[in-house]
Amino acid sequence: MNIRESTEQWENAYLSPYAAFSKNSRGREREEEACDIRTAYQRDRDRIIHCKAFRRLKHKTQVFLAPEGDHYRTRLTHTLEVSQIARTIAKSLRMNEDLTEAIALAHDLGHTPFGHSGEAILNKICSQGFAHYRQSVRVVEILEKNGMGLNLTWEVRDGILNHRTSGQPSTLEGAIVRLSDKIAYINHDIDDAIRARMFVEEDLPECYTGILGHSVRERLNNLIHDIIGNSYGKPEIIMSPDMESAMQGLRTWMFENVYKSDIPKAEEGKAQHLIVMLFNYYMEHPDKLPEEYRILMEVRMEGRERAVCDYIAGMSDSYAIDKFEELFVPKAWKSV
Repeated sequence: MNIRESTEQWENAYLSPYAAFSKNSRGREREEEACDIRTAYQRDRDRIIHCKAFRRLKHKTQVFLAPEGDHYRTRLTHTLEVSQIARTIAKSLRMNEDLTEAIALAHDLGHTPFGHSGEAILNKICSQGFAHYRQSVRVVEILEKNGMGLNLTWEVRDGILNHRTSGQPSTLEGAIVRLSDKIAYINHDIDDAIRARMFVEEDLPECYTGILGHSVRERLNNLIHDIIGNSYGKPEIIMSPDMESAMQGLRTWMFENVYKSDIPKAEEGKAQHLIVMLFNYYMEHPDKLPEEYRILMEVRMEGRERAVCDYIAGMSDSYAIDKFEELFVPKAWKSV
């Protein structure tokens, strides 16, 4: 019995005609023999969950740098919340849930330590620029498995690349993740900001919460229902104009009152200085890079800066701090 073929037949019978069917994938860069149990997108999901970059997300900042307490989001918990929202929408619209989940789980694999402040400083000091969505694709295509990459399907890589606000995913599953990412971070960042006592729920503008809802639970429920109700049976993933306008308005308010405020940015300058110091050190001492990055630099002939950028972008917050202390903080002298 070939379980994969049975699953593909089920997809043909049940999924929306606008879904991305597993058997119709544009395939991988390196051809592989099909699995007898899992579809192509199920295999992609499993590879992502088992890769090193995914595990490192648990120690990467979402918004608050080095928060005290166990309940603030990290890049990993953000990823899981995006996946949960996206899967709910995909399942309700009879889209390919496996493809949706794979894109969601991989969309931030290339994110830097220290959140968007880390991304911003790498973009500034790297002559080639830096963007986490492009780096996420680079992680799955090249950096994982010692330069071999994960060899994911074209549809998953397209969804990763286009999850940003200005992206245009080629599949509706990718479009679901693109919206789910915003829904997740707006709402969980509100929850974290309230936990940090930056404001209370009642401080959020009524012109937005009157439409979206007056709690994280209400807003998630209303946004998800709105997308499903407006997209069901259609070849597009859309929201009602009022709901979309309110979400964008609340997102703008969050940028002004949370992301750019003193509390999450209190340590930003130190974090960015740390990254600059590490970048300059490894540019001057490429022999101190881990062997896998030195080999990759030689094999791909992409230059020292690319290898240094890859190494630093892959660091977790705690690892970056440890390397900084190892390289730049004097050690206490002890007599023998």
